[in-house]
Amino acid sequence: MGIELRQNLQLSQQLIMTPQLQQAIKLLQLSRLELMDVIQQELEQNPALEEVQEPVQDIPSIESPPEEFLTTGITSAQQVEITEKVPNDMDWDNYLDEYNSTSKVQYEFEDKDSPSYESYVAEKKSLTEHLMWQLVMISPSKQDHDIGRLIINSLDKDGYLDIELQEIERLSGADMQDVERVLYLLQTFDPIGVCALDLRDCLLIQARHLGLDDTLVTDIIQDHIKHLENKNYKAICKALKITMEEVIQAVNIIREFEPKPGRLFYDDAPVYIIPDIFVYKVETDFLIFLNDDGLPKLHINPYYKKAIEKGEKIPANTKDYLQEKMNAAAWLIKSIHQRQKTIYSVMKSIVKFQREFFEKGSGYLKPMVLRDVATDISMHESTISRVTTNKYAFTPQGTFELKYFFNSSVNSVVGDALASMSVKEKIKQIIENEDPRNPYSDDKIVEILKKSNIDIARRTVAKYRDMMNILSSNKRKQY
Repeated sequence: MGIELRQNLQLSQQLIMTPQLQQAIKLLQLSRLELMDVIQQELEQNPALEEVQEPVQDIPSIESPPEEFLTTGITSAQQVEITEKVPNDMDWDNYLDEYNSTSKVQYEFEDKDSPSYESYVAEKKSLTEHLMWQLVMISPSKQDHDIGRLIINSLDKDGYLDIELQEIERLSGADMQDVERVLYLLQTFDPIGVCALDLRDCLLIQARHLGLDDTLVTDIIQDHIKHLENKNYKAICKALKITMEEVIQAVNIIREFEPKPGRLFYDDAPVYIIPDIFVYKVETDFLIFLNDDGLPKLHINPYYKKAIEKGEKIPANTKDYLQEKMNAAAWLIKSIHQRQKTIYSVMKSIVKFQREFFEKGSGYLKPMVLRDVATDISMHESTISRVTTNKYAFTPQGTFELKYFFNSSVNSVVGDALASMSVKEKIKQIIENEDPRNPYSDDKIVEILKKSNIDIARRTVAKYRDMMNILSSNKRKQY
């Protein structure tokens, strides 16, 4: 068979997303902070994009809607359609009239004589810094200082030694006897229990610090830590030939120990949630407001716009550059407005489907999937998924991520299906109201749920319990 080159004509349809549409889709899934970062980056890179400075206004209280909202309602979620391409002969006058603000420019001046913000913020020390400070305070020899520094720098975030002692011996060039001596010294530092080899060692260090050596407390920690973890106190009684009362007294002491000494020095900063949407109940209806506070008000630079419109003598390459930047700025502003409009539409649909939740609480959450909202507002499920990612809503029942309102269904004994989140809340309430000395087993919880018209299997109860980080009945039992 011979090999030959041949030309053929073929028609095909292919979906191609322009960079502008890709940008619009990307903005949908960004969180509020990420969106502000993108806007700030565009302001730095695009000379045709400017932020309109507005007078500082009081931020409305979260507990109650502003009065003007009750009369005027939403004005930011106006209809904005994104076309496939922004034409070069776009009517900028109409655009500016629609999106630009007429407020005066305000300037803020910083008092250079006033202390900086950092002067008021206390820097939190790390566990390593805290231990090194204590090591220096005891004026160790050079060898002890080198060994101690190696040990301290080999701790994990919980304060446990994350390296073998033989490795410390090799790196320091010291004898094992000196390494163990310095390790024992570091184990007396604050926080007590630090530099332990494992959990058993950590608890024994804290018991030694309290003067409980050679007591029932250390016997249980040393030889029966597995029974202690599983609350198998009867096995401890049998092995040590003591009464249950003696075991309970020792266990109550052990429960006061800290299993993670480095916990106080975690550098995890708290994450503060700023709602993207506010949902208020006014009389018998719910009002939805988008949170535009903090988002820059953008417009096209009027100087460049007038320069192009008046046909001033500008080099061709410069004119093309300005036109490209003005088109990019227009697309960004339209994409942001389209994002806000889509978020509003999705939240409005959620309120319609989950009205009982907003009125009565999480126990009345209904089963709902992305397809329900997508069908209601005529959008694709993937768009709904992007919109509900990292978006939060303040409601009369609390602040929730939008994905919270989407739940799988759980069969009921009689009547309509229930949302899985409502079932989890019910299981949590049952466990909170149980007798700590005789907690409910998963089978017993299944029976209680059936009496409440909820039909689920025992393994489903166990799965939901694990998802809520609730221990099993034998580990919840208190003596």
